[in-house]
Amino acid sequence: MNTVTTPVGRLHQQHPPSSTLPAPRRVQRVALIDRLALRLGVALVAWSRRPRVLDDRDERARRVQSARAAERRDRDLQRDALQLLPLR
Repeated sequence: MNTVTTPVGRLHQQHPPSSTLPAPRRVQRVALIDRLALRLGVALVAWSRRPRVLDDRDERARRVQSARAAERRDRDLQRDALQLLPLR
């Protein structure tokens, strides 16, 4: 069986009075140079994630070239089909 070895009156400790609150902390403001550095960093990240115009131009050129090749294939197939068909 467990026994309590501390006196009954000492189970609850008395807290210090609430009038001895710690002094409020002094708020430190962020320096101007730090704010400028943060804005510059955010601007650089946004700039690095911008869409690339050159990539769009390359993609557009690839699509035009692909469309022209498809038209050329269709024309060649139609010409071959007309040449192979019997005369009417």
